[in-house]
Amino acid sequence: MSLLITSINSGSNGNCYYVGNRQEAVLVDVGLSCREIEKRMERLGLSMDIVKAIFITHEHSDHIRGMRVLSKKYQLPVYITQATLSNSGIKLQEEFIRPFTAGEPITIGKLLITPFLKEHDAADPYSFMVEEDGIKVGVFTDIGIVCEQLIHHFKQCHAAFLEANYDEDMLENGNYPYYLKNRIRSGKGHLSNKQAVELFNVHRHESLSHLILSHLSKNNNTPEIVHELFTKHAGTTNVVVASRYNESEVYSISKNGSEVLSKAEQMELFGE
Repeated sequence: MSLLITSINSGSNGNCYYVGNRQEAVLVDVGLSCREIEKRMERLGLSMDIVKAIFITHEHSDHIRGMRVLSKKYQLPVYITQATLSNSGIKLQEEFIRPFTAGEPITIGKLLITPFLKEHDAADPYSFMVEEDGIKVGVFTDIGIVCEQLIHHFKQCHAAFLEANYDEDMLENGNYPYYLKNRIRSGKGHLSNKQAVELFNVHRHESLSHLILSHLSKNNNTPEIVHELFTKHAGTTNVVVASRYNESEVYSISKNGSEVLSKAEQMELFGE
């Protein structure tokens, strides 16, 4: 038994994360165009036919850009709160709208998705846990602070997409205007490398096989800084830096570890 995960894209130019099993999968955020998501999934050997739902964390454009077209084309329900939808500026077909409530799990086939509130400068922002048969994957990006809810869920994860948005020195000494620097580090902006690595060091599950560092700032961080920082503390956890330009590899997550799946293995898995 395992869950397959990949980052379709991660960054201020678009966010989309895939979690699923052999029969069904979900996308958390769809911040790329429908066509781009299709192309990247095809390159990975993943089929849109088993994607059963979209889950939206909040209304910022880098998380919802492909929502309407993807939902309409594939007849996918979109799990989104009314406040997020109202502030999105996007008109979804009524039959595809699925409101949800914090802490109430949603069942998609054998997958169990649990939303919980996070701190971010959006109308009604959420993070999600995706679970099957005790295997748990968290999607934790666009987070202002490490709150008790985040700690509670992160410490259960066998794999996690975790924001490491900015290096504190790079942000402080960079050319962003003062108001934007304050927005990013306000507690309702983004998680710094320092905050993320502290969460990782103190609260990770002993069976956390993959940490996929996500939503890196283009101007206030680098993949090299992040990878070096986290690798020092990784132990048995495989540290991956999600790209803002390309999809990541597909990882098979189980209770006893994980592995990278080739495209051929994915095609065999899905019977293609």
